[in-house]
Formats: sequence, structure tokens, C-alpha cells
Amino acid sequence: MKIALLGYGKMGQIVERFAVDRGHEIVLKISVDNRADLTTANLRKADVAIDFSAPDAAIDNIYACFDANLPVVVGTTGWYGQLQEVKNECLVRNNTLLYGSNFSIGVNIFFHMNKVLAKLMNNFPAYEVQVEEIHHTQKLDAPSGTAMTVAEGIIENLDRKIEWVNELVGTPFDDVLKKEQLLIESHRIENIPGTHTVVYSSEVDEIEFKHTAHNRSGFALGAVVAAEWLENKQGFYNITDIFDFK
Repeated sequence: MKIALLGYGKMGQIVERFAVDRGHEIVLKISVDNRADLTTANLRKADVAIDFSAPDAAIDNIYACFDANLPVVVGTTGWYGQLQEVKNECLVRNNTLLYGSNFSIGVNIFFHMNKVLAKLMNNFPAYEVQVEEIHHTQKLDAPSGTAMTVAEGIIENLDRKIEWVNELVGTPFDDVLKKEQLLIESHRIENIPGTHTVVYSSEVDEIEFKHTAHNRSGFALGAVVAAEWLENKQGFYNITDIFDFK
């Protein structure tokens, strides 16, 4: 496949390495330094785009791909407030988009097992639950998209939680947590690719369920695999559509 990389920072460069290793060709690289090259004509040279840019650039990149009728895999998070609008536009215009808060195979297994555990914990009301996430200091959004997906998986399956709230450690947090609220505690520490932990605590013990990324390679490889999966498909997809955890 011919691939357009939208965002050519650390993640974009790792995506490039995996894509080339798997026999694909990079025909366009867009960074903050050459946004003027993000044209319909240039995008149409590609078979698919992979976006690892920034929250404030992702929406423009997505619509540029729609204008070029180019399928796009979106690994950028922080734009989900406009998710429904983007989905509607994608379907109305017969475009193709696949998005995900995390493209790592291990994280998607973690997502599934998190839901299974949350449903089980309905039987054990003595346990309080919270989500903790740690990322590098260049991570612009908090909570992480991955942490939001984890929290939403808990809320869908654990009857005693109905919404999540976020505390970015090191910034003011004045909220009084209600029993039905799920806390996502966010930390920003140098050189941490991503660690997500679900903690169930009672007066007598604590259960930790954790995923730790050793580097960014899993995210990049997953994005290339997603682009391959998207070939000859049309519609609006989530990374979970690739996996069968039945």
C-alpha cells in the first residue's frame, strides 16, 4: 500500500519503520513544518492515511482525507468530543475511518479483560475502584484516550459507577468524589510510554490489573495492521472491530 503519514513526530517515524518493513511505501509525510502540503492532490497519491498528529490538528486532517476520499486510520486522541459529528460526516459522505484510543494488541486484550473483571466485581460491593494512568510529559491530553476507554468499559459493566472524573496530579482538584463516580488519576512523568492500572480496593486487600507499554512500537505496529485491515472496506470503525474476543 501507499501510505500518507499525518504527523511525523516520534510516533510517525516508528509507524514509517514498521510500514516499510511490511512492504508498504510512504508517499507523503505531513508535520507542523509542511502543513501546506496537506492537499487533496497529494493525499490522492496514497491508498490510506495514518494520523498520529495532535488533538488540534486531527479534525482538519480527517476532513482533508474525507475531501480526498482517502481512508484514514486515526491514532490521535483528544478530539473525541467531536466523534459523533465526524462519524456522521464519514457515513454521509461514504468515507472510511478507523479510530482507536490505543492500537496495541496487548492493550486491546486489556480492554476486554477489564470489562470481564468489572462485570464480575458487581458481586463484590466492598471494593472501590479507580483508574490510574501514567504518560510522558509530552502527552497533551488528560486523561489519556486509553484511560477513558478503560473507564467507559468499567462504567458499562459495573452497576455502581455511572460517570468518570479526572484528576491530573500536580494541578488543582477540588471535586468531592461521589460514590457513583469513577476517578481517573493522571500522572505526567518523563519517558513513560504509557501505563494503565485498574485498582479495586477494600479494607482488607487490593487488586491491581495493569498494562505497561515498554515502548511505542506496539502502538505503531497496530496502526499499520489496522491500515491493512481497512483495505477494501468502507464505513466508520473502531480498533476493537479488528479483534474477536468472543
